[in-house]
Amino acid sequence: MTRQLDSPAVQKVYQHTIRTVIFSQMLGGAGLAAGITVGSLIAAEMLGTEKYAGVPSALFTIGSAGAALLVGRITASSGRRLGLATGFFLGGIGALLIILAIVLTNIWLLFFALIIYGAGTATNLQARYAGTDLALPHKRATAVSMAMVATTFGAVLGPNMVGVMSNIAIFLHIPELAGIFILAAGAFFAAGFILYFFLKPDPYLLARDIAIEAPIEEQGIHNQGLIYLGGFVMVMTQIIMVAIMTMTPLHMQHHQHSVNAIGLVISFHIASMYLPSLITGTLVDKIGTHKMALIAGFVLVLAAMTTMLAPTDSVLLLTLGLSLLGIGWNFGLISGTTAVVDGTNTLERPKVQSRIDVLIAVFGSLAGILSGVIVNYSDYAVLSFIGILLAVFIIIVVFITRKKRLGQNPSQ
Repeated sequence: MTRQLDSPAVQKVYQHTIRTVIFSQMLGGAGLAAGITVGSLIAAEMLGTEKYAGVPSALFTIGSAGAALLVGRITASSGRRLGLATGFFLGGIGALLIILAIVLTNIWLLFFALIIYGAGTATNLQARYAGTDLALPHKRATAVSMAMVATTFGAVLGPNMVGVMSNIAIFLHIPELAGIFILAAGAFFAAGFILYFFLKPDPYLLARDIAIEAPIEEQGIHNQGLIYLGGFVMVMTQIIMVAIMTMTPLHMQHHQHSVNAIGLVISFHIASMYLPSLITGTLVDKIGTHKMALIAGFVLVLAAMTTMLAPTDSVLLLTLGLSLLGIGWNFGLISGTTAVVDGTNTLERPKVQSRIDVLIAVFGSLAGILSGVIVNYSDYAVLSFIGILLAVFIIIVVFITRKKRLGQNPSQ
């Protein structure tokens, strides 16, 4: 199987796949940034209370859970091209419905629309797997990174377009906060069209054919330990990141920060979620998933400590804290993703990947809901302290599993 993946023809398809995914992710990143930036502000305004401000994040995360299953099933049967394109198209429809809900001031339509919008978020994450389908084993983390780093362009542009898109919304005589979702809809639809028309040959279908034709001993392993570890790291980093990120815009608004300041902090956060991918994949391929997961835990501890101790009027320290939060998430997601890819064989991979992404989405949605409740009954600092405890838990679990693995394989 490795010899076939090494063939010039297959590697040519791999390079084409990476280029196509990179282009689509640049657009997809702009779409996912909209809900992160103003979702909690819209909910607080329409509900008249900050208590349930975490609900939008929870809803589009719930939507991303369902979409992850849908995209995974379509991928397993029909390939990455159709699966990813479908997810992005649904995300675009969701963004349009959010605009309609804001115009009509219909909270129930908003809740439904946020669930559909979540498909774009799920697809943006699922796209990271497309690069690994035809990647050589020692370059899988790098392939994940290349797909993720492309998201940086749109993800950073999105929050900083809040002011511009608000002006466009005013020009169109619709509420200001609806403006950013015009950008989201266009970005998701464009990403879907690019994948549907240009992701050919389909990387997963080609990888599946290679696996079927390969001898049994070359079809790959199924390592439950690596799968569980990768899933655990990704779920925990998602919980910490979503909880703190969701409440930061509201925390800043409560302390009289402008929408532009909020957009700046979130743009740095999202850039930090994806831009480190330039080096993260190479580091994971070089030092291994366990060591990188440990580093992720330590960075998340520093992030939560910074947001906990940051003065309420300090945009600089909040930016630093959210940037560290993004970096820790990046390290955790790429190391966890690589562990899952390494632990699965080609035929089972889409099913396992989609199930893990469902867990990431479900626990992320719970984090979004509970973050609002926690801040309402205590404050932002308490939420950050809980983040510290969860990050320490990641460190402990990864350290123990790494120690057991080294005990079983002293040569590693």
